[in-house]
Amino acid sequence: GFSMSIYDVTSRSIYLRWPKFSGASSYRVTATAVNTVHHSLLAHFSDVTLKGTLTSLIPNTIYAIQAEAIDKNGLILAETRMMQSTAPDIPVIDQAYSKLSNSITVEWRAVPGATSYLLTAQDGDSFIETVVTNSPGTVRGLKPATLYRITIRSINSGGKSQPSPFRKAKTVLAAPILSVSSPSCDSIAVSWKTVYMAAGFSVSLMRSDGLGRMLKENTTNTSLIFTNLDPGTLYTIKAYAWNVNGIPGDDFTYNQRTSPKAPADVQVAFHSGALRAIVSWMPTEGALTYSVTVSSGLLKLKFNTSSASCMVPSLQCGSEYCVSVTAHNDAGSSKPTDAVSLKTIPCAPVNISIEEDEPGRLLVSWSSVNFGHYYVVFVKSDDGLEVHCNTSHTQCHFQSDCGFTYFISVFAYNKAGQSPLGDVFNYTTAPCCPSDFRAVLVSSDTVQVTWAPVRGAEMYETRAVGWSGTVLCNDTATACTLSALHCNTQYNVTVYSFSEARGSNTSCASKYVATAPCSPEIKNISKEALSVISVHWQSNNEEATYIVTARGEAGLWHCASSGNSCTLINLPCGSAFSVSAIARSSAGQSLPSYSVPLETAPCCPSDLILTQVTQSVTNISWSVGMGAQTYVTTLESPKGQAKCHTLHNYCLLGCITCGTSYTVSLKAVSETGLTSSCTYQGYSSSACCPSGVKLYRLGNNSIRVYWRASDETINYSTDLHGSKGNFTCTPSSGRSHCDITKIPCGDVYTVVVSPVTDKGAKPTFCPKKIYS
Repeated sequence: GFSMSIYDVTSRSIYLRWPKFSGASSYRVTATAVNTVHHSLLAHFSDVTLKGTLTSLIPNTIYAIQAEAIDKNGLILAETRMMQSTAPDIPVIDQAYSKLSNSITVEWRAVPGATSYLLTAQDGDSFIETVVTNSPGTVRGLKPATLYRITIRSINSGGKSQPSPFRKAKTVLAAPILSVSSPSCDSIAVSWKTVYMAAGFSVSLMRSDGLGRMLKENTTNTSLIFTNLDPGTLYTIKAYAWNVNGIPGDDFTYNQRTSPKAPADVQVAFHSGALRAIVSWMPTEGALTYSVTVSSGLLKLKFNTSSASCMVPSLQCGSEYCVSVTAHNDAGSSKPTDAVSLKTIPCAPVNISIEEDEPGRLLVSWSSVNFGHYYVVFVKSDDGLEVHCNTSHTQCHFQSDCGFTYFISVFAYNKAGQSPLGDVFNYTTAPCCPSDFRAVLVSSDTVQVTWAPVRGAEMYETRAVGWSGTVLCNDTATACTLSALHCNTQYNVTVYSFSEARGSNTSCASKYVATAPCSPEIKNISKEALSVISVHWQSNNEEATYIVTARGEAGLWHCASSGNSCTLINLPCGSAFSVSAIARSSAGQSLPSYSVPLETAPCCPSDLILTQVTQSVTNISWSVGMGAQTYVTTLESPKGQAKCHTLHNYCLLGCITCGTSYTVSLKAVSETGLTSSCTYQGYSSSACCPSGVKLYRLGNNSIRVYWRASDETINYSTDLHGSKGNFTCTPSSGRSHCDITKIPCGDVYTVVVSPVTDKGAKPTFCPKKIYS
């Protein structure tokens, strides 16, 4: 629990302290030099003394130190040991001097065992310490032109030695603090504040690149000006003060560049597309930056650059600017160059008006603009074709076509270039007129008008003007049908084109179109003869040709006339027709008239056959007559008449006289009562059968037949028909009996005596006799 500590060490002393130990009445400290023979030091201290000093030690020596607590009986109660080295020996200053105003340099001989040294500069109550490793050493942070007491102590691991004997040294004068400027491109002005204890000043100046000679000035003033220097050149300036003894103080070095010369050969190139200008110049020696000043009236723009050119943006069209360039470096600025005039491009022309002062010609006009030397008008049509006009006036004429949209822009020009694009105007000319329209008559009151589409037309209006009024038709198609027109009328027809942008083109040409004749009206139909019909109508157009048509199942029959009647011939019998008339002229054909029915008389049957059924009855048959419903047949002779009226095509006529010639006639009657009288070849009835027929047997196989003849000129024939054979007997003319021989006996025969015609025909209706 007993310990010891060291609180200070010098070259020859060691300072100790320890705590009070209970029961101890004194303390004993022994210091023995290590590696040094018989060099020990013993010291006793009372119990009230708790620290002690070991002196007269050897510098830079390691000691083994033992401390013991001893009671009143001389017994050692406790002890402690430690090792401690003394500080090196005290160094001796050889010299102390000042080269800089804030420091003093000290030189000394090295002390054995010293690892470093502590330099101390004391000015009155203030001092500054610096630890260095060897000689020489410098104390810094001092005040200029001040006298200091300088001491030095050596240091090792054990501690520090006592201070050396002091030396006095004075710091030199402080350097003057220069304020340097370049008031012009060939001069540098130097000024400074008064330096403490200074008797005079020395200032030198030289190009930093070493070229040229050095300029040096001594003065007691606090300012100087160096002239005739190179512009934009870096100079090194050095200044120091000296005291009354002529000892120079610190020097102050400053690099200063002379301000640049004004740039030369300023050029301005204007970029019209972006309303900006490129300003360029020859580089100036020593210039770090340049400023370009652009002014116009109260407006002033400034742009900085490190290159020898500058882009000046956002200029106003139609303006004149003054441009100057100033060079800058850290010394200052050059004089601005002489102003260069910059005229910008003119502004886009305004108050543009477009009018069609006459058909096919556009007049474009505008207001003049500042700095506009001439103008160019571009006119581009919607088909891509572009033309332009170059003029110094404020208007231009252009050829224009119908139905086009023209896009018009006007530019002003001067030496700087083209003005910005202003408003682009469009102008649409009136749509083209249909140049060749065709009018086709659809009917007497309807005309179809067609035409080819034309440029610029969005709609068409067809107008037909006649004595009775105007007919309009509006459509987007290239065809129009004008209906409800008056027949036999001349109309003035015009097709107008229309566009929403320009309206209607009112200069379109018209055509005269005549409608077809009016429909004729049939007044009556008369029969002039068989198959000849006259048709009469009311004529309403002297230039028209009228065509009458009879239309039926049998076909078509026509007749034509420029008057008011015509005749239809060879019309078939027994046919029904519908008769109508049309009028035809160069304008077209009318609608047909109302139809009038027409029926021709029925046809006479082509075949008529008469067959005598009995001696007083004849059967008549005939073919069907076209158009006939009933028939009336008549057989007529001086001896009388036989007549039959029937729906059929045959008829039995009685009360016929045999052997008589008759006139045969037939009437065909239609459903409406039209009659055709038909005459045929005469008819002779069959000769009368003989009467009083008697049979007589002449032998076993012969028969004689007697009869009474009705007319001696008639020849008769006798026929026998039996199961065993048929036999005929024809007597000579004028005889009234006939013998039939070689007939089988024992048979039953039918005997018929019949008159014989010239053609050999025999009637079948004469009475029969039975003979056995």
